[in-house]
Amino acid sequence: MDQLRDLLSYIDGNILWGPPMLLALAVTGLYLMIGLKLMPLRKLGYAFKQLWLGRRSQEEGDISPFNALMTSLSATIGTGNIAGVATAIATGGPGALFWMWCIALVGMATKYAEAVLAVNFRETDDQGRHVGGPMYYIKNGMGKNWHWLGVAFAVFGMIAGFGIGNTVQSNSVADALNSVVGIDKLYTGIALAVLAAAVLLGGIKRIAEVVGKLVPVMAILYLACGLITLAINFDQLPSAISFIITDAFTPTSAVGGFAGATVWAAIRYGVARGVFSNEAGLGSAPIAHAAAKTNNPVRQGSIAMLGTFIDTIIICSITGLVIVVTGAWTSGENGAPLSTLAFSQALPGFGQYVVSFGLAVFAFTTLLGWSYYGERCAEFLFGTKSILPFRALWILAIPAGTTLSLSDVWLIADMMNALMAIPNLIALLVLSPVVFKLTKDYFNKTQ
Repeated sequence: MDQLRDLLSYIDGNILWGPPMLLALAVTGLYLMIGLKLMPLRKLGYAFKQLWLGRRSQEEGDISPFNALMTSLSATIGTGNIAGVATAIATGGPGALFWMWCIALVGMATKYAEAVLAVNFRETDDQGRHVGGPMYYIKNGMGKNWHWLGVAFAVFGMIAGFGIGNTVQSNSVADALNSVVGIDKLYTGIALAVLAAAVLLGGIKRIAEVVGKLVPVMAILYLACGLITLAINFDQLPSAISFIITDAFTPTSAVGGFAGATVWAAIRYGVARGVFSNEAGLGSAPIAHAAAKTNNPVRQGSIAMLGTFIDTIIICSITGLVIVVTGAWTSGENGAPLSTLAFSQALPGFGQYVVSFGLAVFAFTTLLGWSYYGERCAEFLFGTKSILPFRALWILAIPAGTTLSLSDVWLIADMMNALMAIPNLIALLVLSPVVFKLTKDYFNKTQ
């Protein structure tokens, strides 16, 4: 078993998440950002305006543009923002946060392009639902000869969901609640499964309604506590930011419980955990945006790119800065316990509950969002008859995930993420002229 784990770790770290994959994600995002003439950065204000106006859209689709983003965010704001950021810093040093920022900025262009293509090439299934995502824009945009690539994405996406969107979430929240309040891990898993089942039976509309309320409220509460912590340590904030930037380009020495890290470790874990958190390039978010009530792909793409900005530039930054300014990163802790330690040091008697409760809510909404992604992948492969069996299997996997080794779960999730990204990145590059033309035509008309 140890030999298999070592082999998978080597494949994950040196091949799937080695230099070629990190370069592919960065270059694709940079290429799209340049091709769009920095539109994702120039039109950030416009995107927030469209998000606000999209709360009650009556255009063609299943859910409002606002709830489409909330569904997307429900799948990205989760353990990646709490445990993932902590893991990146614990293994790559504070400089890993800088590389998370970099991949997020170019990832905004990637997320925009994904959503534009998802809406432009979406279909209506035999139950009247609007369905889309990489498998559909590969099928409808690239032609029959590329259909196999869409099938590959759907297979990887369906399997990946049980890692990144299911067992990682239940495992992390069970571990956090067990360490803080002593709740048995299996009981946490069962509770999450029961709550998830109650929502999933209602399909995408029920999921969107629930996450449309939970995600904004919990995100604001978590951010508020993070900002209070940073305010308490405001005098250390400038030096912490400076340290993060310089540490991104220099090896990190061993200090306290921190074993030290190379520059490559900072880049590798920063980019990998950044992509794990915001999912730009993986092709998951456009599956949710394809269901939006919108008649224009560019408008929805503008809203979609906010997911990366909110997830990484705002929420991950808060977690990372709290870990650095409190000095908790030198403790030797890792994952959610590191984030818990950082908040509890700044907010004694209260901070640990902020992280635990936030992790529980974020993990629950991620379970909901990713169940929809996996379900659409299953539908693409096997038709609508597969929906109910998939939901049943999804719910059963939740408590099972609490019994797994966290390191093994993260390893499998990382590998599946990379395999999802490969067909999606190929499609984004091939179909980029479509994205550029739709964007140019839209903004020429609106200016």
